[in-house]
Amino acid sequence: MSPPTLFTILKSSSIDLTPYETLYKHFHSHPELSRQEKSTSQTLAAHLTNLQVYDLHTQIGGHGLAGVFHNGPGKTVLLRADMDALPIKELTGLPYASTATMPDSSGIETPVMHACGHDMHITCLLAAAETLAKMRDEWSGTLIVLFQPDEERGGGAQAMVDDGLYDRIPVPDYVLGQHVMRMRAGRVGSRAGAIMAAADSMKITVFGRGGHGSQPHQTVDPVVLAAHIVIRLQGIVSREVDPSELAVLTVGSLQAGQTENVISDRAEIGVDFRSVRVGVRERIIAAIKRIVEAECLASGSPRPPVFTPTRRFPPTVNDGDVAGRVAGVFAGHFEDFDDHVPRTNVAEDFSTLATCRDIPSCFWLVGGIDPEVWDRAQREGRTEEIPGNHSALFAPVVQPTMRVGVDALCLGALTFLKK
Repeated sequence: MSPPTLFTILKSSSIDLTPYETLYKHFHSHPELSRQEKSTSQTLAAHLTNLQVYDLHTQIGGHGLAGVFHNGPGKTVLLRADMDALPIKELTGLPYASTATMPDSSGIETPVMHACGHDMHITCLLAAAETLAKMRDEWSGTLIVLFQPDEERGGGAQAMVDDGLYDRIPVPDYVLGQHVMRMRAGRVGSRAGAIMAAADSMKITVFGRGGHGSQPHQTVDPVVLAAHIVIRLQGIVSREVDPSELAVLTVGSLQAGQTENVISDRAEIGVDFRSVRVGVRERIIAAIKRIVEAECLASGSPRPPVFTPTRRFPPTVNDGDVAGRVAGVFAGHFEDFDDHVPRTNVAEDFSTLATCRDIPSCFWLVGGIDPEVWDRAQREGRTEEIPGNHSALFAPVVQPTMRVGVDALCLGALTFLKK
């Protein structure tokens, strides 16, 4: 008789996910903004404690926490999930939709929503933690389940590292993670090499000379200046970046003035750009500064512009060997697995947990869109109309998304923890 496969072992150890579906709905209706995830963290800690096999480490880099399960000799695998939500008013109409509000970093009360699937991430990881504890006789090594705060602002992974993460827990041999995406539920996608782009955001302040709206000749109008900048920035990707390279630039905000008949003395432009290669990133930054400074000079701006970086996400690059081994396992378990899923311009700070210690890592994508909804939209050629991550209408279907997410985390860990 041949030995049981990972798939048969996992199937025989699967747990009832009904309590986790309830827990997911709780997390969804009780979202918390970046760096304010106190209640979420406490709920996670309580559930890990109840499993009775995880050594718990809390308050790492804010509200981050990690559970460590020592289960004999072998490799050490870290599974990661992020927990923060977004300042978005939910419009899904779900019976468990969020109505929560919280003060943002400026103290302004704002609606909050799990519009990126982090509630699904943490629920899947909790269920995987229980599943792997239940099947402890089938594997050997050390398992770390890590729940990270502040992913949306790009600072949580680095904050945990800076707060001595790897002085508190073992340094893993592998770091693994996943993200629910606007794909058909049941589908899993990964690839060797870059799977997610790097992302940078900055605020650009340009200065004019304010005055009365009826006397523009006595002013330097920062609104007109900013408008020229916005238009010129659109040419960076289309005219200065090699078309074979991945690059995106978006002006996400433009703010100036308070009323119609007053010319302001400054304008603020919010810019977000994505890339994979360092050289492309540097080219985009240099082009932004060149265009902004030249337009300020052309407009007679009385002061040089101010560039203020606000976020930086590294590219997510999967180790070829690790991605290949995970893909070999996934391909034998999931009916809809793509080992060369297209790279996405969405960005993550997951890789910081690995690159800080030169640890090989792998990140994969899990579909969250109701299969019937996806298939109907695909037949009608309108899948792009399905709300995706960061939309007020983003609503992953609970199943099969959760089952696939739990299985993927378990199989990823077992790939390296086999006896």
